[in-house]
Parts: sequence; C-alpha cells; structure tokens
Amino acid sequence: MAQHQLQGSLFDQSDEPRLRPLDGIRRTVLGDGAWTDLLPGWLTGADALFEHLAAEVPWQAERRQMYERVVDVPRLLAFYRAGEPLPHPVLDEARRALSAHYATELGEEFATAGLCHYRDGRDSVAWHGDRVGRGARENTMVAILSVGAPRDLLLRPRRGGGATVRHPLGHGDLIVMGGSCQRTWEHAVPKSSRATGGRISIQFRPRGVR
Repeated sequence: MAQHQLQGSLFDQSDEPRLRPLDGIRRTVLGDGAWTDLLPGWLTGADALFEHLAAEVPWQAERRQMYERVVDVPRLLAFYRAGEPLPHPVLDEARRALSAHYATELGEEFATAGLCHYRDGRDSVAWHGDRVGRGARENTMVAILSVGAPRDLLLRPRRGGGATVRHPLGHGDLIVMGGSCQRTWEHAVPKSSRATGGRISIQFRPRGVR
C-alpha cells in the first residue's frame, strides 16, 4: 500500500464522490493553436476518492535510464487501457462525461486512464508533452482530474520566449489541455519545498496518445 498523508479540503467534506456539471468550464487560449479548459472543484468528495485510490490502486514504482545511470521515477504510476474497468465508478462516469462534452471538438472518446501518485513535495514530473503516439503530430486532448492536496501544474511554450502559466490543482479540480498543446507547449509538476500532502492525478486520453 502506498504511504500517504492528506490534509482535507475545508470546503469539501462529502464522503461520496460526485461530479458537478461541466457547463462552468473556462477556456484560456495559450497561443500556437493550444488552449486549456479549467473547472475548479469539478468533483466533490475528492478527498474520499483520494483515500480510496491511494489504498486500492496497484501502484507501480518504476525505474528509468537517465543518461548513464538508472534512477527511480519520483512518483507512483498506474495505467488502465481502453476497456479496462477503472478503480472507482466515478472515474468511469468522468470519462463518459468528458467524452460527451468534447465529442464535437475531439471527434472520438477518451479511452485510457493514467494515474500518478505524488506522495509528497519530493515527487514530481519534469517538463514534457504527451507526444508518444499521435500527440506528436496531431491535435488532441488530455484531461486531468486531480484529487488530494494541491500541487502546481506549470505550462510553458516549448520553444521558449513566453511566460510560464501556473495552476495549483487538487481537491477535484479539472484541467483539459487541447489543440496543439502537447506539441507546442510543455507541462510539469515541480518539486516543492513546502510541506504538502499527497496528490493523485487521473489523466484521460484518446487511444494512441501517451
């Protein structure tokens, strides 16, 4: 079982995870054909979902080649392929709601779900775009639902020269990165020196995008 500590949200004490309507989502145009949609608090009962996922998901600690040595990936990971049942019914509901909401723009359904568990401020993910597969050459969408303690998600233009955008995400917040975002922008969750509890992000993607 993954170790975790969570300071709960004072504004969300629900024990039953539930989704709010998506009609309050707000779009920001980033440039170069990229955009983000943001909906704070899309999921109520997010702290209860965090506790469930932290305890029940079969988390994997991975190691990767970094230059001339093998290092630990600084977060725990899990991946659910298209058709696999997700670890809580509300995540299946979230995937269906996102697929319906973006059907016209995306032209296909969100199919897979990747989960990342940031156990504390030492866990992180470096600057990257989801460019494995079709995201390297086609416009697509990646929708991220965050539960647990807020952590900063940073975005910056891939070629430099622009301001970094910062979104503190947790406690049921939703961000969707769309258009050319995976090709023309990068995103990261940096390490934090502040005392912080665990955060889990659930990334919904179409088939062939990683």
